[in-house]
Amino acid sequence: MALISPSRRLRRTPFSEGVEAAGAKSYTVYNHMLLPTVFRSVEEDYRHLKSAVQVWDVSVERQVELRGPDAKRLMQMLTPRDLRGMTPGQCYYVPIVDETGGMLNDPVALKLAENRYWISIADSDLLFWVKGLANGYRLDVLIDEPDVSPLAVQGPKSDDLMARVFGEAVRDLRFFRFGWFDFQGRSLVVARSGYSKQGGFEIYVDGADIAMPLWHALFEAGADLDVHAGCPNAIERIEGGLLSYGNDMTRENTPHECGLGRFCNTQTAIGCVGRDALLRVAKDGPVQQIRPIQIEGGKVPNSDRAWPIMAGQVQIGQVTSAAWSPDFETNVAIGMVRMTHWELGTDIDVLLPGNEVRAAVVYRVFWN
Repeated sequence: MALISPSRRLRRTPFSEGVEAAGAKSYTVYNHMLLPTVFRSVEEDYRHLKSAVQVWDVSVERQVELRGPDAKRLMQMLTPRDLRGMTPGQCYYVPIVDETGGMLNDPVALKLAENRYWISIADSDLLFWVKGLANGYRLDVLIDEPDVSPLAVQGPKSDDLMARVFGEAVRDLRFFRFGWFDFQGRSLVVARSGYSKQGGFEIYVDGADIAMPLWHALFEAGADLDVHAGCPNAIERIEGGLLSYGNDMTRENTPHECGLGRFCNTQTAIGCVGRDALLRVAKDGPVQQIRPIQIEGGKVPNSDRAWPIMAGQVQIGQVTSAAWSPDFETNVAIGMVRMTHWELGTDIDVLLPGNEVRAAVVYRVFWN
């Protein structure tokens, strides 16, 4: 296997020391940083995530900060979701689109104050797009990437672990809400959120100097909870229908194609730069859309390429993510499918590497 050559362009994280000591076996590159992808094995990590609690180094979720008199206006320019009802302390999932309505990112936005936001981004250089809009429209707003590195605590025992480190009040956080909690004299944003369906929190660690003290504190407090280092798990995220920007969707896709139409308030999100394009999409409807897919047969191979979805000799879509699910005892997948074949129960074929054709069906059970 080829190794990744270190350089200043490829950044370690404030938690890399802990991740390495915990035995990370592989990494990917995400927002120019190292993101661990496996510790024991994908299936072992999956089992543990569903039964105990894990600490994830997700520093790669970089923050784009908007601060100043025009921060609210700029935030609305970025997304077709109507943000007028957003209040400080709330997190919003916000599709970010360009002027054609194409997806540039699908981050979580945190409203820290009336004129201050963090955009916790997926894997794309969103900072440049935001700076370009602000400069082009001459907005009175400061834009920066602060020294904030998220650390996720995920799994069914996450409440117990977090309460031991941050106090019992952390249990009262509602989903997609955040509060300020003390750790060693530092006030940190803690949100009930995360890139899994197992429940948990994301801690926005403001300042690299307390990163490893927090890492060690979580592991010491959770020794009897079977706490392990972990990472976003491919099997669990596909089962849960959690989309991966750059894999399941790109800027060639609109939010409606990605099944995110419920986050597009195009009639009222006045100011969004892609609003006119998305109004046309909302009126006519998408011609393709993301769907859950079950692929029959034994375990599908890992692949860095999309697999064609076929109806006879005609390609009608592509599988963008797939994995064998031990719990469902089948291959679960995410795919972009044309409207002629996207209805529940439609029989399709998937063309795997080596020209192997697998029977498949548009499915619904494993997305909840």
